[in-house]
Amino acid sequence: MRMPDGFLWGGATAANQCEGAYNVDGRGLSSVDVVPFGPDRMKVARGEMKMLACDDAHTYPAHQAIDMYHHYKEDIALMAGMGFKCYRLSIAWTRILPNGDDDTPNAAGVAFYRSLFEECHKYGIEPLVTICHFDTPIALIKKYGGWKDRRMIDAFLKYCRVLFENYGDLVKYWLTFNEINMLLHMPFMGAGLVFEEGENVRQVQYQAAHHELIASAKAVQLAHELMPGCMVGCMLAAGQYYPYTCDPADVYKAMECDRDNYFFIDVQVRGAYPVWAKKRMEQAGVVLDTRPGDEEILARGTVDFVSFSYYSSRCISADPEVLKNKARGNAVVKAVVNPYLKSSEWGWQIDPQGLRLTLNTLYDRYGKPLFIVENGLGAQDTVEADGSIHDPYRIDYMRQHIKAMLEAVNLDGIPLMGYTCWGCIDLVSASTGEMKKRYGMIYVDKHNDGTGTLARSKKDSYYWYKKVIETNGEDLA
Repeated sequence: MRMPDGFLWGGATAANQCEGAYNVDGRGLSSVDVVPFGPDRMKVARGEMKMLACDDAHTYPAHQAIDMYHHYKEDIALMAGMGFKCYRLSIAWTRILPNGDDDTPNAAGVAFYRSLFEECHKYGIEPLVTICHFDTPIALIKKYGGWKDRRMIDAFLKYCRVLFENYGDLVKYWLTFNEINMLLHMPFMGAGLVFEEGENVRQVQYQAAHHELIASAKAVQLAHELMPGCMVGCMLAAGQYYPYTCDPADVYKAMECDRDNYFFIDVQVRGAYPVWAKKRMEQAGVVLDTRPGDEEILARGTVDFVSFSYYSSRCISADPEVLKNKARGNAVVKAVVNPYLKSSEWGWQIDPQGLRLTLNTLYDRYGKPLFIVENGLGAQDTVEADGSIHDPYRIDYMRQHIKAMLEAVNLDGIPLMGYTCWGCIDLVSASTGEMKKRYGMIYVDKHNDGTGTLARSKKDSYYWYKKVIETNGEDLA
């Protein structure tokens, strides 16, 4: 089996996990810049602990990350060496508009991304750009409370217009928000939300969701207006929920969890809130503040394709006793250990078949072309005395998932645009803030304590993935 001609093989990163240079050349402070390493990380990410500036009591690995800001030409050349057809990356909002809604863009930021995109095209690599990847400008959080406030929509569209007018000739594929459903799990990371005492958390989250959904729909319309022929997609953190048993209560619980996961995408693809979501908001006492014309905006701003991250499936039960056996992997998603699956050293359960199931489920639900924009294994790597890095565990993980992807396309007929594995180059982990949790096929000499030369080197998986791309997925040995 092989992928069809034109399939977009590549890799993916996020600006806040790889660029570094967080205060260089006029870049403003963003929400991801103040999420610290250590025990307070998730408290801040969830909006439970207010942190709108950096302090001396915490460390912030993303401030330097792997310094791709100064190494991007070397890094893109390494990606080209693997034969990449596509590179999924994000733009740092505050590198373009330092305060989030500035009247004049930051010229250095605009020039940086133009040079980066030109470097991609030099090697025949198509950029796939995420407009907002977990980075709400701190200035807008202080000014509006993040996406709690409807005025964020105009700020976002101002930002989008700058991108589309400056890069429309270089970028064909766009995503509005990264893992938009994470707003319900990591509200500060996802939408700049900090909860005050006495606030109705669900009301705030769903109101912010409404604002992001309106912003996404308007961005889609603006992109099509300014860049005819472009494609704009949505993006979710995917992974099918399995019922822990065939007890109908478990089956229903799994369906409910899947619905929560698909809530945003239902709106972005179908152009309207699903009936179950309206009912759930009603039962939670949530009353959305909407404006005349919102329904029409959502209906007219539907996306062209559905992209998603997939690392693992999830397993869920309605039994409180079973729920005590919580899966270790994804700290922000409620799930229990699936006894039929093995786990990575960080506790993420490995389920290649779940990728094929997820692809089929998403296409059955939406009928839109799909794009796998994140998939990978976080693991510790050892550099041998001769400088080589043997990572058979990563190769095996990717082999099994690419095989499942090939089956979904060749045996099930799923229209899949591309596959960009996560963290093609080592970067800071979003969930833990660690460097030792490595995803890349390119090793970066940088460690949890901040030491390292930042030198790049190739792992065994680099050469393996190069062969996979050369044969369009036919040779996975």
